[in-house]
Amino acid sequence: MSDSPIIVALDYPDGAPALALAGRLDPALCKLKVGKELFVSAGPRLVEDLAGRGFRVFLDLKFHDIPNTVAQACKAASRLGVWMMNVHASGGLAMLRAAREALGEAPDRPRLIAVTVLTSLGEADLRQVGVDAAPEQQVSRLAALAGEAGLDGVVCSAREAEALRRERGRDFLLVTPGIRPADSGSDDQQRIMTPAQALRAGADYLVVGRPITRAADPVAALKKIHAEIANFLGEPT
Repeated sequence: MSDSPIIVALDYPDGAPALALAGRLDPALCKLKVGKELFVSAGPRLVEDLAGRGFRVFLDLKFHDIPNTVAQACKAASRLGVWMMNVHASGGLAMLRAAREALGEAPDRPRLIAVTVLTSLGEADLRQVGVDAAPEQQVSRLAALAGEAGLDGVVCSAREAEALRRERGRDFLLVTPGIRPADSGSDDQQRIMTPAQALRAGADYLVVGRPITRAADPVAALKKIHAEIANFLGEPT
């Protein structure tokens, strides 16, 4: 695939296993996600290393603070050569606009997406934090806010992707975690789908972690997911 939809989540405690896996993967077959634990442990140099190896890196730090602080954090992240980064949509319109403006208008700027509702949260969890709405309703509200602020898209459950695609249009990026091949467990995610289901629902990019990173053969696991996607798209494998 010329633009692989698969983003492999490097959810490791330090840089050594992340780099070891990256050394086995082909940048043409996947992108890589660096989250909080790995970034805190290994630092910005790891992100620069992965980008230097030809990977598109999604820096998943979910910035959420006052507008100026988030804007400066986004500027700093952009200097690492990342392909995509994210902020929390619940930070509000002013914060979202400051983050987007901080990245400028260059064609090769990092994509900026907003986190809506974490895939570990259900309706009862939202009520506990004062949100009197179903996850799907809250996701729609926050996606509209991200669109108003000029962001490129959102992180959402694949279960919300179909509705968001109708609401936000074709150019609004939908990045979906909670992706599990049919033979995988759900782990701590609640709102999950298979890769083919997520693409059918309208997702652009699929974040896949443990089914690849904890597989006995991660490369074979990645290729199996590609085969599933190719079968869905009717492409030769």
